Amino acid sequence: MKKVYFMFLTPLFLYCQNLEELVNLSIQNKLVDSSQKSLESVKDEYKSVQSGYMPSLDVGASHAITDEETASTAKNSSKAYGSLSYQLYDGGKKYDTYDSYESTIKSNEESLRALKNDISLNVISYYYNYLSYVSQKEAKLKEIEQLDSQLTRLSRFLSVGTTTEDEVQKIISSLENSKVTLQEIELEMITILHNLEYITGQKVSIDIGSNVKESENDLKSDSRFDLKSMEYALESKLSTANAQKSGNLPTITLDNTYTYYDPNFDNKNYENNALDHQNILSANLKWNIFSFGETKYKYESKFKDYLSSKSKYEYEKNRADVDLQLAIKSYDISKMKIKSAEANLKAATTAYEMIKTKYENGLVDNVSYLTSLSEKFSALSQLKTSQNDLEIKKAKILYYSGKKLEEYVKWRNQ
Repeated sequence: MKKVYFMFLTPLFLYCQNLEELVNLSIQNKLVDSSQKSLESVKDEYKSVQSGYMPSLDVGASHAITDEETASTAKNSSKAYGSLSYQLYDGGKKYDTYDSYESTIKSNEESLRALKNDISLNVISYYYNYLSYVSQKEAKLKEIEQLDSQLTRLSRFLSVGTTTEDEVQKIISSLENSKVTLQEIELEMITILHNLEYITGQKVSIDIGSNVKESENDLKSDSRFDLKSMEYALESKLSTANAQKSGNLPTITLDNTYTYYDPNFDNKNYENNALDHQNILSANLKWNIFSFGETKYKYESKFKDYLSSKSKYEYEKNRADVDLQLAIKSYDISKMKIKSAEANLKAATTAYEMIKTKYENGLVDNVSYLTSLSEKFSALSQLKTSQNDLEIKKAKILYYSGKKLEEYVKWRNQ
């Protein structure tokens, strides 16, 4: 029987993940993969646009038959040509387009980092909330154990007439309430595991012992990945707006076309004047002088879009400063909560031991005993919850100051 029990437990142990492993799994999930592929798509699109500004070479051939031959048109004729074309100037649109794509790529890269940080923060919160529920479950199980023991004790007293039925029922009521609370705690734990499995894409079993390191560098909210992404997106929109101005400027292209002719005249006298090849080099200028304000309105539209995004960026930047300061303040309060919880647990434990002794000697009723018991286990759970909450608060400070959370998660053995 012992061997079977060991074999059953071994797989569970092997599948336990600490926080570092959970974070690393989560930032490689399908959502991150989708964002990565989107980034690669933009990079490929940029390469395509760059290629479009390189010289282009076209080749072609044709054969023609006419029903009436002239000195310039043979009865049967063939020709082949090669044409090289290059745009020398497009009003600066090319460089604005390049700038727009480069900024967009940088924006998407920062957006990808922001996504990973968002996911990491969620995983860290799930992890420590799960540990808090574990401590609550442990406390509740101990409370149920004590209530079971007291129920057995009072039942014996009731059988010999030294206590009343209502005292026994009060214990039973508290016991049932504790069991319901225990089921609710277990449901929350299962929910967290399912959420982690959804994020990581695999089965999850949590191992305790991970911590979040504190940052040793200055904390600045303007280094957040989402703000950097917005900043680069602003640059991209400004470049896109400036590119519209090129519609008021000329374009200059160079073309060189070489053509080989193979005319087949019925009248051989025409062959003496026929061309067998020709090369044409040309410089072409095109300038749209008037378009009823089309270029102007295109620019104004794109520029207003830029101004709109800029206002949103400034708003988010100001809010980020507030978020960071609130996170730091919340962290300081969490440290105070731990000290308070430690003092509360010490007082509750001392009070419980005294009440328990008095209760067992019949000096206090079971209401006082149940109240003291509840306060003791509540204090124990609150201390562990406060300690776990402190880790979440550290993670939030790192998040709001633009740090990569996966670099600050450590296992107890590290």
